[in-house]
Amino acid sequence: MKAIQLNEYGGPEVMKVVDLETPSPGEKEVLIKIEAIGVNYADTARREGQYVIDTPLPFVPGAEVAGTIVETGSEVKRFKQGDKIVTLLGTSRATGYAEYTVADERGLIPVPAGVDLHHAVAMPLQGLSAYHVLKTMGRLEEGETVLIHAAAGGVGSIAVQLAKLFGAGKIIATASTEEKRQAALSLGADEAVDYTMEGWEKEVLNLTEGKGVDVALEMAGGDIFRKTLSCMAPFGRLVIYGVASGEQAKLYPSSLMGQNLSVIGFFLPQMMRKKELYTQSLHELLAFLSEGKLQLTIGGVYPLEKAPEVHRMLQGRETKGKLILVP
Repeated sequence: MKAIQLNEYGGPEVMKVVDLETPSPGEKEVLIKIEAIGVNYADTARREGQYVIDTPLPFVPGAEVAGTIVETGSEVKRFKQGDKIVTLLGTSRATGYAEYTVADERGLIPVPAGVDLHHAVAMPLQGLSAYHVLKTMGRLEEGETVLIHAAAGGVGSIAVQLAKLFGAGKIIATASTEEKRQAALSLGADEAVDYTMEGWEKEVLNLTEGKGVDVALEMAGGDIFRKTLSCMAPFGRLVIYGVASGEQAKLYPSSLMGQNLSVIGFFLPQMMRKKELYTQSLHELLAFLSEGKLQLTIGGVYPLEKAPEVHRMLQGRETKGKLILVP
């Protein structure tokens, strides 16, 4: 089978098309013919060797796939050949940037009727991330103000809509271009700010009449983190779910005390270990999707061999919505 593999850490150019043996499923696993692959910042972090957990080499990136089951292990009970599924890959023997992969039956999600695979593949990672960053970690309450960075991106565009569905009083979105800011406004944001401009944090404070925001979703790191922290209201919760800039930020814990601020880290694989949270939130997301309450923006669909180009675009902030690779 064709796959994208990296044998060293580095820029997009380290990803190469290779021929690998098609994996065979274990007793409780299925073999999936991949038809859609979600591209995420986590993939770029693994490529650079900067992920939260170690990335062993050689490595096939990609955690989010949708496709058709073509073979089942002897102990698989809930699924059969021909079923359309979507899943997050964990310790599978092959990962997502490939024509085939194996996955544990317990992590498989049936794709609802009427939902195409390009939309379904946005749900396991970006949908669940947006949900739990807002609700579980950010503890967003009805009427509160939320700040969402990269609001036209995969997680951000879903988070804007979920914040509205969860009853946020005001949603302030940030994005780097006018087109992206307009996209965020069309999804339900009340205000849109250019975070590439000097002093954007003062604009956020002005939009809240100096009160600050109750919840902030931050995934850039560096200077963006520092300025976001200055936008927080008393008792505010700043949730970190990435470091897209690759630049870590310094935090002095005593600086949180004056306003009772919280800085909270979020890592989806930990959330997946809490089955009750995982299943309940996924059912809620799929219901929003099937009822037309959640609109997914497909930013582009590209052949698998274009993975290096897609990574360059993603990290260059040239995209909006969900980016998909197709074998």
